[in-house]
Amino acid sequence: MTKKGRILTIDPVTRLEGHAKITLHLDDDGQVADARFHVTEFRGFEKFCEGRPLWEMPGITGRICGICPVSHLLASAKAGDDILAVAIPPAADKLRRLMNLGQIIQSHALSFFHLSAPDLLLGMDSDPAKRNVFGLMAAEPKIARDGIRLRQFGQEVIEALGGKKIHPSWAVPGGVRAPLSEESRERLKARLPEALRIAEEALELFRKISGRFSEEADALGNFPSLFLGLVTRDGGWEHYDGVLRVMDAEGAIIADQVDPREYRTLIAEAVEPWSYLKFPYYRKHGYPDGAYRVGPLARLNLCERMPTPLAEEARREFRRTAGDKPVTSSFFYHYARLVEIIASVETAATLLDDPDLLSSHVRAEAGINRTSGVGVSEAPRGTLFHDYQVDEHGLILKVNLIIATGQNNLAMNRTVLQAARHYIRNRKIPEGFLNRIEAGVRAFDPCLSCSTHAFGQMPLQVVLFGPEGETLDERTRE
Repeated sequence: MTKKGRILTIDPVTRLEGHAKITLHLDDDGQVADARFHVTEFRGFEKFCEGRPLWEMPGITGRICGICPVSHLLASAKAGDDILAVAIPPAADKLRRLMNLGQIIQSHALSFFHLSAPDLLLGMDSDPAKRNVFGLMAAEPKIARDGIRLRQFGQEVIEALGGKKIHPSWAVPGGVRAPLSEESRERLKARLPEALRIAEEALELFRKISGRFSEEADALGNFPSLFLGLVTRDGGWEHYDGVLRVMDAEGAIIADQVDPREYRTLIAEAVEPWSYLKFPYYRKHGYPDGAYRVGPLARLNLCERMPTPLAEEARREFRRTAGDKPVTSSFFYHYARLVEIIASVETAATLLDDPDLLSSHVRAEAGINRTSGVGVSEAPRGTLFHDYQVDEHGLILKVNLIIATGQNNLAMNRTVLQAARHYIRNRKIPEGFLNRIEAGVRAFDPCLSCSTHAFGQMPLQVVLFGPEGETLDERTRE
């Protein structure tokens, strides 16, 4: 707080994974001069993994997150593959892919149906006491039930492979521990039609209601940025392997066919004294000009085609919303998630017919052949990097994790600033602003601690101060 400005604080931000606050810095004219999205917690996985055996890393890092443990499990196992210098058996590759599809389905379903649907279906200005999953269940019981069923299907895929819905210790350096059983395969195949129906109906619903949110689409994270993610070697949608691609806001590809092991040629990392979340950026553009976005919005902008017919039709319609240029509004992360659910269900249907899923040859045996390894995969929220250095015995010397939410950090801060400049008026805090600024961050579905979601609504206090420290306006939500 200074004599020449005002600070508005939102602490904590609600319906996000982890703990964060927002500060808005106003000038003497009441205009928003700066906005910061502070991540106020530190967990230290990179440090306390040092000294652990490589073989334990998938099981340890899978505990980083209770919503996307599979993402860390797979990226860690892939880093282990690299250190062993092995090509895993085809069956293991397909089984890992199937589990990642289950992860995308369950996480995207949670984000859309339970975290964002209360805003989209009940309204941004609806009663905060009812604008939650319980209010959604009362007002739209079928939609709430469909969300539960779709997420349940994704979790059943994970459980059928890993033995548990949360924190399965299944993927290991060199492959996986066990194949899919015939009984589990048939059970999952029986659930496919319902899952696809729910995904298609949700996409149609979003298309119908999105026109109500044209102001939010313009004000909540609509700006040019770079996009980064994995694609197949021929430019198709990828969720597990592939090569790195970077695209600008006009659709020009500025980096392509980059081996994920060479990610450092693309990405550098910065830190700020007011947040524990790192600030990755595109190295050639510098900091902070090298801001880029990852996740479903980026993946649909980057790829040239989807692998399945319904998803490809949906991708083309998605791109038409921006005249076949990259979609730059973060509000449409919601749209992109629904397209990816359809792609994941369709792709899972194809994989479940593959006889390799029942093969017993699911692991390559090897010792430590390299002292460093990189594992890169697409988590639901975006590209995930695990980078390990080991000694000759396989003990971890150094770990670097670049999480999807961190890569969206600069974009989330810019989203908060854009929303604040649009909605703050006359030194007052409009009620709708409290939710809209959170909705701007929520569109990214950030995982701040990369841990379990908080359930329900956390207390919220926003205070607007005058230049002498006097309170101009205050809102509290319990």
